[in-house]
Amino acid sequence: MAGTDHARSVAGSGPAIVLVEPQLGENIGACARAMLNCGLTDMRLVNPRDGWPNPAAEAMAAGAIEVLQQARVYPTTAEACADLTYVLATTARPRGVTKEALVPRAAVAQLRARIAAEQPAGVLFGPERAGLVNDDVTLADAVITVPLNPGFSSLNLAQAVLLVGYEWYQSGDDTPDVQLMSDSPPAPVETREFFFSRLEAELEEVGFFYPEHFGPTMKRNLRTMFTRAGLTDQEVQSLHGVVKALTGKRRRRP
Repeated sequence: MAGTDHARSVAGSGPAIVLVEPQLGENIGACARAMLNCGLTDMRLVNPRDGWPNPAAEAMAAGAIEVLQQARVYPTTAEACADLTYVLATTARPRGVTKEALVPRAAVAQLRARIAAEQPAGVLFGPERAGLVNDDVTLADAVITVPLNPGFSSLNLAQAVLLVGYEWYQSGDDTPDVQLMSDSPPAPVETREFFFSRLEAELEEVGFFYPEHFGPTMKRNLRTMFTRAGLTDQEVQSLHGVVKALTGKRRRRP
């Protein structure tokens, strides 16, 4: 989905994203893109299999090069997390380690609270093939588990990063749940009323409001129908054009 506005600044605060022993440069690049989509920029790599930097990661990042340029590489997970005071580990299955398990939304609430208190926090993501090992999970304060189809709950690395990143971004976003996506502004009452009056006058002329005592109810129904549509200025102008075309054709008849 395209939609980047290069005129706007990129959000950049949030938890560290720690990729433990990632295998493919392409996956690291995809993770960088997912991170920047969600305003995350602190990428930490633990012993990437194919070394670093990796041209394949840059090709896959698709504009999120800044995340890769700032990425830090560590030899161990413990060193990557050394400055963090709160760490979450992503895992799809229990590992024989007793940990509090949080769904992504609850996990993000914890991350928000810690970061707001100026306590550095991060999220661990394991290798593509097998995920985090017990020693990595042991470093974490809690785990993130995603309620998905129990018969097929595995995610690829970038999907997992995007899922957690999306919850992070949404938790701080104030975009309305419903909004009008249009190049034309909503039509004001005055504009709508002018159209309604014209429409009613034309319908009166052809005897549409019959029997007469039903007229007020029929007019209210028409107004309610058009008002419920949430007409824009452009749409009202188009409706004026429809009325003009229909009435002009009628009046030109011999």
